Amino acid sequence: MTEALAHLGGQLATGLVEVVDDPAVLDRGWWAVVAGFEGEFLAARFADVRPAPLPTRPWPGIDRDEWTSTLGQDGYVAAVEEVRARIAAGDVYQVNVCRVLSAPLPSGADLVGLAGLLAAGNPAPHQGVLRLPDHGLQVATASPELFLRRDGRTVVSGPIKGTGRVAADLLLKDRAENVMIVDLVRNDLGAVCETGTVEVPDLMALEEHPGLVHLMSRVRGRLRGDVGWPSCWPPRSLPGRRAVPRSPVRCGPSTTSSTPRATSTAVRWGGSTPTPGPPSSRWRSARFGRRPA
Repeated sequence: MTEALAHLGGQLATGLVEVVDDPAVLDRGWWAVVAGFEGEFLAARFADVRPAPLPTRPWPGIDRDEWTSTLGQDGYVAAVEEVRARIAAGDVYQVNVCRVLSAPLPSGADLVGLAGLLAAGNPAPHQGVLRLPDHGLQVATASPELFLRRDGRTVVSGPIKGTGRVAADLLLKDRAENVMIVDLVRNDLGAVCETGTVEVPDLMALEEHPGLVHLMSRVRGRLRGDVGWPSCWPPRSLPGRRAVPRSPVRCGPSTTSSTPRATSTAVRWGGSTPTPGPPSSRWRSARFGRRPA
């Protein structure tokens, strides 16, 4: 049977010790985490965590004809029209209309091979893979976006809004959306941080990646003394229950997985860490915890 492993932030983790569903464990040790947009949480601890390259595995690929979508063109257009109507009615002010692309994994396929292919062809600051075969979960991630990082009492989030092929493609709309998401993150961190410590050291900085550019901002704050991981998770700006059912699928950052349910977003604590990549629906995946001694 394929062994459990994680490769996140340049760290290779092997020798699975335990899998738990309590965010309080993040205050001790190094954990690979998969967390859902509605509060679902899974954390895996490994016996051996060390700096190492991603193991090399073949990836057979998936034929284009094997992919299916949860939302066709007519359904997409109808969803957009509903969103426009709800914005006009004041019910919501922004909705991501998402779809899930699904395909069966070829026999014997290993997502470690997919993660290696993504790292070579689509290098990203927050990339990696988590494989928990006994829990039916595999996630490969390749994301430029920092969801959440904690180092001691300092927490940082790096939201991205605004994407183009080149900087000239970015519009006033992109900048307005970036400011909006920064305000949401400031609000989230303000609920758990010391008064006056939440700041925006970077606003709409231009980040270049292979084939595209992003507008990235950074929000930082210092946690109150009574706040730990259970109080930080989940951030309040995750999609609310009122908005989520409006979409054919749960919404969120993109990712890849062995089942239609998985998705990823990177998070970290302390040192370098990972995050997301292509088709998705439900899960954010990341690495939390202090570096091993």
